[in-house]
Amino acid sequence: MAYSIMEVSPRDGRAMAGIDGLLAREGLRRDRNLDYICAVCDEDFRVIATGSCFGNTLRCFAVDGGHQGEGLLNLVLTHLTEVQYARGNFRLFLCTKPSTTKFFSDLGFYEIARVDETLVFMENRQDGFPNYLRELEKARQEGSAAAVVMNANPFTLGHQFLVETAAASCRTLHLFLVSEDASLVPFAVRKRLVQEGTAHLPNVVLHDGGPYIISAATFPSYFLEDGDAVIQGHARLDLAVFVKIAEALGISVRYVGEEPFSRVTSLYNQIMSAELPKAGVHCVTVPRKEVGGNPVSASAVRCLLQERGVEAVRDLVPPSTYAYFASPEATPVLARIRKAGDVTHY
Repeated sequence: MAYSIMEVSPRDGRAMAGIDGLLAREGLRRDRNLDYICAVCDEDFRVIATGSCFGNTLRCFAVDGGHQGEGLLNLVLTHLTEVQYARGNFRLFLCTKPSTTKFFSDLGFYEIARVDETLVFMENRQDGFPNYLRELEKARQEGSAAAVVMNANPFTLGHQFLVETAAASCRTLHLFLVSEDASLVPFAVRKRLVQEGTAHLPNVVLHDGGPYIISAATFPSYFLEDGDAVIQGHARLDLAVFVKIAEALGISVRYVGEEPFSRVTSLYNQIMSAELPKAGVHCVTVPRKEVGGNPVSASAVRCLLQERGVEAVRDLVPPSTYAYFASPEATPVLARIRKAGDVTHY
């Protein structure tokens, strides 16, 4: 029988109930944050296959057990790929169960990393992640190596203190900057402020995280609200990818800042402390830098920028960060922050 596939609106209660039921029967749960959902229905309008997108990722695939072997998963994957190509997304990622890895491999996806026997992360480029690792390896140097990963939204004295602490402990510090452009401060600005704020540290090597470090592909919970169990799964996947990066660069220690504010980052740090040592990477938590008895955070800086203006953050950020926000160049970014509503990171 030939089946048709259709986009499903999140407001279509009947179709969404059918999708949720199908996913549940297959031992899955629908992501709460999706930007495209499709379904295949039988002649009685029952959902028998589904798949979804978020950013440049493909998610939430399921086919009813009574319709296995009818090519429905291929139909869904082809449809979602066409949707992504129409959006201009040609580099695609997906997460799947180990039991379906071979199917996606046969359709041109390649494994990057897996979490135990529960989750496999794949992309549609055979040379994607290997090329990323080869580029990183060019920065590998003799002696001890450590890592810091940050979003720096924006770069504060707290970030600077973390980098200085880590850089003092090793021959080379690899600083990975989250490059997903989903923050109030654009990536290009965040990168420049990090470069300027760490210019006095000659052993710091700055890397773009790309789609492999805390991105919408590996860790969407960093950008979108999710439950703790989902956050933990995303965190483990992100760390599984990071372990491969650490191997390429000879990284033996990862430094993280103490996190008293963000639930997502706090959970991530807890999982990191438990998981990284299993892969031979020590995890060191650095206490927050304080100013006036209060811990410095990017969230606090954003709140002050929103409520009181640029002058209020002078003592919380490096001179280069302050100079940026005090310049006309920052006008559109400040406008975004003022209009953003809640500027804290949940």
